[in-house]
Amino acid sequence: MSARPSARPGPRLPLVVTADPDLLDDLLRLAAAGGTEVDVATDPVAARGRYAAAPLVLIGADQATACLRARLPRRPRTVIVGHTAELERAWEVAESLGAEHVAALPLAEPWLVDRFAERLDAAVPGRILAVIGGRGGAGASILAGALAVTAVRTGHRTLLVDADPMGGGLDLVLGWESVDGLRWPALAETGGRVSPPALLQALPHRGDLVLLSFARDQMLAVPSEAMATTLDAGRRGRDVIIADLPRRLDDAAALALDAADRAILIVPAELRATAAATRIAAIAGLHCPDIAVVVRGPAPGRLKASEVARSIGLPLAGSLRPEAAVCRALENGDAPAADGRGPLAELSKRLIRQLTQDERTGVPA
Repeated sequence: MSARPSARPGPRLPLVVTADPDLLDDLLRLAAAGGTEVDVATDPVAARGRYAAAPLVLIGADQATACLRARLPRRPRTVIVGHTAELERAWEVAESLGAEHVAALPLAEPWLVDRFAERLDAAVPGRILAVIGGRGGAGASILAGALAVTAVRTGHRTLLVDADPMGGGLDLVLGWESVDGLRWPALAETGGRVSPPALLQALPHRGDLVLLSFARDQMLAVPSEAMATTLDAGRRGRDVIIADLPRRLDDAAALALDAADRAILIVPAELRATAAATRIAAIAGLHCPDIAVVVRGPAPGRLKASEVARSIGLPLAGSLRPEAAVCRALENGDAPAADGRGPLAELSKRLIRQLTQDERTGVPA
């Protein structure tokens, strides 16, 4: 039985965070008994990029305090594990980390085998697509809304997450201001402690589209614990999760980008916007290796979409031209691309198809 490094294709593995070779040997043996491999990080720095997406996290007693100091977010299905003699202070750290259990070896070995065998990732988890604006007013929220609406139109249960506190609000983009349901402030008050099914049911929803947005009268940063809970609920209960992220990544946005299967950077076809987007791309690339550019016209200086993408150093996912119909829809309280027609709708269909294609065969799901 072996551990393997994290890779975005394929099922996600339980994450073990430890630098203790004896503990790691024991956990590899127990994982083998449970019929799975594990992903291993020796410290919280190595774990951060994989922490949110793992179906199960086991933090060795040797790294528990370090994980707390590194401010790894609270998340569901986290266990502190170690040999009995090493767990003296683990109970103190467990509550602060949000760990649900402390497992003492060898007594807890049968319980850990059961956890490894639960196949938490056996069902295909929801796919996460992050959207970031290359500058203010780039159109990230409109693209995120269009992607969410299109995902539902193509048969996918979808969660749309508004993670940009400085944005205008995705409820306005969808025309959902009056739809009842939980917003970020109420979720933040729970400390992220809410079950995934209950969370999805409590959020504003219509049909197969669920929205988590900001309250109209409150501005706040999203707590990373609430973001972790939201992403967990989305992966377990939705097929597609679209996250509209701020250009300046806070802890919650970085967590979402770490967990994303792909990110789209939308950039106006302008020289200054391209320069700004280059800086954003460099930072975002530290969290998500799969980033592509959507270039939005008009192009006052006749910059081509391919030139913008080449300048930023990212592949071109598509381009958009101005659509009067989209502007009219927004003014009338209708979601962008809701009718399935026009360049925005066509681009959204292609991006959703690419996101949801079968990971093993490359055939669209």
